[in-house]
Amino acid sequence: MADAQKRVRVTQTGSPIGRRSDQRKTLIGLGLNKRHRTRELEDTPAVRGMIEKVKHLVHVEDAD
Repeated sequence: MADAQKRVRVTQTGSPIGRRSDQRKTLIGLGLNKRHRTRELEDTPAVRGMIEKVKHLVHVEDAD
């Protein structure tokens, strides 16, 4: 059986109000659109890049 993909838990802590439109779209791409919402996502380079772009608006932890 193949190893399960590693996952990260991303929680939105900041508001997108007053932020650039690309940061708002990145939050939506992560499945977040309101403060204190949490999503579990696969830990891929694409997701890590999106998290890096909005790191001041989210809290990240391992989902394991």
